[in-house]
Amino acid sequence: MGSGGREEIVEVFDALDAELDRLCELSFEVLTIPERLRALERLERVARRLRAPQHALINQLGAQAGEAELGAKLRSALADRLRITKAEAGRRIDEAADLGPRRALTGEPLAPQLSATAAAQRDGLIGDGHVRVIRGFLAHLPAEVDLPTREAADADLARKASSYRRDELAKYAQRIMDWLNPDGELREQERARKRGITIGRQEYDGMSRISGYLTPRRGPPSNRCWPNLRPPAPATPTTKHRSSTPRPMRTRSTVTPAAKRKEITTACWPDCEACCAAGTWAATTDCRCRSWSPPR
Repeated sequence: MGSGGREEIVEVFDALDAELDRLCELSFEVLTIPERLRALERLERVARRLRAPQHALINQLGAQAGEAELGAKLRSALADRLRITKAEAGRRIDEAADLGPRRALTGEPLAPQLSATAAAQRDGLIGDGHVRVIRGFLAHLPAEVDLPTREAADADLARKASSYRRDELAKYAQRIMDWLNPDGELREQERARKRGITIGRQEYDGMSRISGYLTPRRGPPSNRCWPNLRPPAPATPTTKHRSSTPRPMRTRSTVTPAAKRKEITTACWPDCEACCAAGTWAATTDCRCRSWSPPR
C-alpha cells in the first residue's frame, strides 16, 4: 500500500468525484441487456472495493485520535459525521479491525487479521453480506481451534465467496462448522461465552425489542410460568346429531401467544430481582424466584 502525499490524496479524491459526476449523468439507453448486467456488475465491484480505504481510515482514527480530538468516542464521532446509526458505526469499526491494515507496537505494518477475506474485498470479489458470514463463522469457532486452521478456513471461505451468493456461502460455512465442531457448542465455556439478554432501545411507540441466549442447564424461568399457549384445536363432534339448543357465542381471544408470553414473563420478572443485578440477566441459571422451580 503506497503512503501517498497530502496533495496526491486530495487529487485522487477530486478525480473520483469528477468521474462519479460523469457517471451519474449517463443514461445507459444505448446498452444492450448483457451490457447493462455487466455495468451493474462493475458498479457492484467498485462499491465493494471502496470498503478497503474506509477500513484504513477508521483504524488510523482509532489508533491516533482521542476523544479530545474527535469530540466523542470513535463510534459516536463516526455516527455523527457520516449520519449513520451508532450500531452501524460500531459494526464498521469492528469490521475494520478484522479487515483493515494494522501496525505493531514498534510501528511495523501488519497484515489484516482476516487477510484472505480482506484481499477478496479489496479486489471487489465479495460484499458486506459475505464478510458478515465469514466473520460470524470465525467468531463462533470454539476457542481450541488453532490459528492455522482458522486461517485456512478464512482462505477457503473467501475463495468460495467470490463465486457464491451470501445465502450459499452461509450453507457452506455451516458444513465447515460441522466438520470442525461436530459436537456443537455444548460446552459450558461456550455457553457462558454466548449467554446474555439484550434489550433494545425504545422505538417510536415506546416498545423495546428483546433478544439473546439463555443457558439450557436450568432453563428460562418463563418456561415455568408459561401455560400451554397453542391455538385451540377445532372441536370434533362425538355424535352425529348435535344439540339444537342455542348457546351463547364465545368471543375468541385476539391476543397472540407471543403477547400472552410477554405478559406472563413480565409478571414474573419482579420476583427475579434477587437473582441478578438490575438491568441484567447474567445469573438466571441460579434463579431463586418464587414463580418457578428448577427441573428435576
